Amino acid sequence: MNTPDPIRATLPLSLITKGDNPRRYFDRKKHDELVASIRLRGILQPILLRPKGEVYAIVAGERRYRAGLEAYGPDGEVPVIIREMTDQEALDAAIAENDDRDDPSETEQADAAVRYLAACQNDRAEAARRLGWSRAKLDRRLALAELSDAVKLALDERRIKVGHAELLAAIPGDKQDKALETILGSGLDVSKTRDLLMRVTQNLGAACFDKTECTTCPFNSAAQRTLFETHVDDGHCTNPGCFELKTQTAEAIRFEEQERAEKAARAAAPPANDDADEDGEDDEQDDDIDETGADSEDPPTRSPGTTGAQVSAQATPTASGASTAHKPTVTVKSIAGRTSDLREATWRTALARALAANAAQAHIAILVAAMSGTLSQIKAETLKGRAGLLVGASFPDLAYSAKIAEIHALSEGQAATVLSAIGAAYAKDVLTFGHVADLARAFDVDLRDVWQVDKTFLDRYTKDELKFIARESGLVAHMGEKAFAKLLGSKKADLIAGMLNRTGFEWAGRLPSSMTLDGQYGPPPAKAAPLAQAPITELAA
Repeated sequence: MNTPDPIRATLPLSLITKGDNPRRYFDRKKHDELVASIRLRGILQPILLRPKGEVYAIVAGERRYRAGLEAYGPDGEVPVIIREMTDQEALDAAIAENDDRDDPSETEQADAAVRYLAACQNDRAEAARRLGWSRAKLDRRLALAELSDAVKLALDERRIKVGHAELLAAIPGDKQDKALETILGSGLDVSKTRDLLMRVTQNLGAACFDKTECTTCPFNSAAQRTLFETHVDDGHCTNPGCFELKTQTAEAIRFEEQERAEKAARAAAPPANDDADEDGEDDEQDDDIDETGADSEDPPTRSPGTTGAQVSAQATPTASGASTAHKPTVTVKSIAGRTSDLREATWRTALARALAANAAQAHIAILVAAMSGTLSQIKAETLKGRAGLLVGASFPDLAYSAKIAEIHALSEGQAATVLSAIGAAYAKDVLTFGHVADLARAFDVDLRDVWQVDKTFLDRYTKDELKFIARESGLVAHMGEKAFAKLLGSKKADLIAGMLNRTGFEWAGRLPSSMTLDGQYGPPPAKAAPLAQAPITELAA
């Protein structure tokens, strides 16, 4: 199909309407000069139009159109070229016109880049090719498209420089306008603006939270360095709201973990006489009892007329000649009873951290919670109190309809952060611990990431129970039976210190059965064999 030849004609300005011109700002001084020129010489270069219903839309020549309106009024006639064009052809011509004439601002190019990218189905390489730009220039302009309208206008009007805009593009949109006011009010140059931003950014190296998501975040200064010539130093976060939220969440989890552990320790504290072994009598008794609770000495001989019940209640002679009642059996179940609160609190913390770091898993947990009717168990204030950090400082005070709009406008990254926070809140608040355990299993949550054997954990147990933990964890085998028996004969505090500081034995990665979900001891993860010891066939592969 042949494209119709363009038509050259004159048209009254009243039949001409504005098109989709990427240019937003028109310099007033240059406009006045063009009006004076048109009044003196007329419009020498025809305005390029395309049909649009009953009127004609401008493709190229809006500055001439604006100046003509002022010089002639709406009834004035101007020379035009009318051409049938698609939306994409019109956009191509408009961008070429602006690039060839008075230089458009960087933000005008940014808006044009967004439209081009949409026309190319988000193919950046194709958009850059059709614009005639390098890929780096396209990426820079798309980053500037995130600037607030006020900052864009300031750059259009040349009240700030490109360096200012690049620095402002590195901070959240809701903070840009206030920063712009400071720049303009104080007359800050680019260097001083950079110094100001450095003082309000956060050092990622000092963060107490998991920084996995930060590696791909646009507010990571490392990402900004790849885009802009002007940027803050590497290793900094330029989104203080997000940084503060992650910090508060991590600290809240740590505080709640400590609080629950201390509460559980107080509730499960052994009787006051548990350590009453100053004379060594209790130590000797401990040495004579194995994990089944059976006495290592021969059972007492039953005298004629004595019942079995009476025998079991009789005192049993010890090595020192003293007597003691039969001690209760130490089992996985009995030892786990002392640590149920700690185990629950620690697993909730581990799951909360896992969901906070993985929006996809948090999304699954939220859906399961909603479909099972337990999502409402999240405490009302848990997320409501953090909405200002999660969404925006003004969010809590907005009308409900406005809150809908705010949530709808969240970027993909912000929405992922909100989902993660909701998932973490569910892990902490859901009433049934079985749900926490099921989610932890489904997502392969590893308790080793948040907990390991320490003095606080061991303090809650009796010597018999400590011996049980030492045996299942491999410490008795590491030390040898006789050496551990000698250690067991010391005071409880010295016993715990000796268990924790045994040369060549690492507690890291060992999960006593009392802390696992299935009641089975969890050995430390197997370490990969050094490369030099790998089979030849594996190296060849």
